[in-house]
Amino acid sequence: MTEWLLSGLGLVILLLAGDALVRGAVNLSLRLGVPALIVSLTIVAFGTSAPELLIAISAVQDNAPGIALGNVVGSNTANILLVLGIPALLSPLHTSECHTRKTYVIMLAASVVFIALAFRGVFTFGTGLILLAMLALVLADAFRDARAHQKAGETAELEEIEEADPNMPYWRVAFYLALGLVGLPLGAHVLVENASLIAQTYGVSDTVIGLTLVAVGTSLPELATTVMAALRRQADVALGNVIGSNMFNLLAIVGVATFFGPIPVDPSFLRFDLWVMLGASLMLIPFVFFRVDITRIWGFVLTALYLVYVAIILT
Repeated sequence: MTEWLLSGLGLVILLLAGDALVRGAVNLSLRLGVPALIVSLTIVAFGTSAPELLIAISAVQDNAPGIALGNVVGSNTANILLVLGIPALLSPLHTSECHTRKTYVIMLAASVVFIALAFRGVFTFGTGLILLAMLALVLADAFRDARAHQKAGETAELEEIEEADPNMPYWRVAFYLALGLVGLPLGAHVLVENASLIAQTYGVSDTVIGLTLVAVGTSLPELATTVMAALRRQADVALGNVIGSNMFNLLAIVGVATFFGPIPVDPSFLRFDLWVMLGASLMLIPFVFFRVDITRIWGFVLTALYLVYVAIILT
């Protein structure tokens, strides 16, 4: 029971520290004169993935690579089936009005490359560089698109960045940064260590714990964002949040984590979990390309599929 409580505590520390780091980094950048456009494309995107990144690094260092890879693959599957499914049960997502084709195709390409690299049997420093090179190209393309919109008069306002407060005093910025920088590694260590103990207690692998407990836990911020977007009828925010998060998970988290040690790929990933992740990603095709809304029926189907997936890997 103690392991479960400490795992929950580690997760709470991670989520709060990640939010603090984003707030501190965003406002420091704005105080130093960095344009809001660059802040939204880089700092916010990286900052919201900080909990997953620290878990991956901590798992590699603690010799629990199954948690690192399971967290990424499990989070991507949960992001589509659960993070889109549950909000759609509350309020239909009008995805027919979204323009996410380009980013969706990039996410699919990242998924295919990731799976191909996984079949090498281990993610090494070299494969990490390949993933990070792809991420750099994606960010450069996003920056170019954003600049084009800016020149066309579609300027990104500071209000679009939730954490932005250009007048925040430096002491508060420093406080948020310190909370994030101290809390993230602490929370990641507590969560990974106790998640490993849970795996040993119940006789399941680190991989299964990474795919379920850790993956769902680190998907909670995306779920909260998507629920609010659904209730506010902002389907573009909901879908864009999921697609962007999945792309960062594949390219940034595993890419950076390989700098701290190799990440061996459990054969179960190659047989089942990676294909479930890809299949879940392909399920977005009707919503992205054929102007289909994610209705309550679709929400039920997506959520039910996730529950079936979890039941299969736990048995």
